Amino acid sequence: MKKTGKGIGIMFYGTGYGNGYPDISRAKAKIDTDGRFTISSGACEVGQGAKTSLAQIPAEILGILTKEVIFDHEDTKTTLDAGTCAASRQTYNTGNAMKMASESLKRILESKAREILNLSEEEPLVFDNHEVIVEGDPSKRISFKQIANTADVGDLEVVEIFQAVTTKMNEETGEGNPYWPYTFGACGVEVVVDTETGTLDISKAILVQDVGRAVNPKLIEGQMDGGFAMAQGYALLEDLNIVKGEIKHHNFTKYLIPTALDAVEVKKIIVEDPESSAPFGAKGIGEPVMIPVAPAILNAIYDAVGVRITEIPVTPEKLLKAIKEVG
Repeated sequence: MKKTGKGIGIMFYGTGYGNGYPDISRAKAKIDTDGRFTISSGACEVGQGAKTSLAQIPAEILGILTKEVIFDHEDTKTTLDAGTCAASRQTYNTGNAMKMASESLKRILESKAREILNLSEEEPLVFDNHEVIVEGDPSKRISFKQIANTADVGDLEVVEIFQAVTTKMNEETGEGNPYWPYTFGACGVEVVVDTETGTLDISKAILVQDVGRAVNPKLIEGQMDGGFAMAQGYALLEDLNIVKGEIKHHNFTKYLIPTALDAVEVKKIIVEDPESSAPFGAKGIGEPVMIPVAPAILNAIYDAVGVRITEIPVTPEKLLKAIKEVG
């Protein structure tokens, strides 16, 4: 017999290292003699889309295309330490460092442009296509390259450091500010349980994620799909099977993960509630998109067959045994 159940999981998550631990990112921005813009940071691309989303931040500030940003990263010889690609921190931390560096460089370019064009401080300037332009008089403009050719070496290069603000928890009172910022999310699933075999299918799924501000919605949706798939495997398939400290499922023949055939069509909802301390309001969501999924699946199983599973993965053998024990 097949029974259907629905379940919801909700979560909140503090991004970054937290608990007062120094959480620092560094970035360097510069204009070379050809007028090209380079942003340099140790942020790594591990599939989350850092190469794109982090490059969008300085591109927005300097009025150039994302593809025109030279993003120097992942090279310890040329880049500054931006901390680990962990704790869902790179968009917030390194994004802030890159925003600060780009804004500092922009102020220098504005100052140089005013000096060269003999402009007053009151005349508003805009940045577009590698040029600084007087907003009310487009005939007055100067390119990044022209500015660079009048500047001394090193004048158009800045380094900025961002540190997330957290405090250690008070062990006696539990008070403190252990993480910042927090992000929020929810997941709902519908499952179909076969009570004769213990097999389970996820027939419907919805994932809702607070992102602060969506710097790149497509990349966010990709992370949501990936997070759901990882959590699906975590809840239903993945088992290291550690016996006396030895991992028995040490290869993918025994350690099962979801494949394309297991993929679920997930309805994704992005909630934008900008975080004032974040770059353009954006929060990190790498790990948060995974967190509410397994609880939602377990709650749906309970709704379907009245069995409260407290140990994962929920294999067919384990689920069938639990069903028989209560039935």
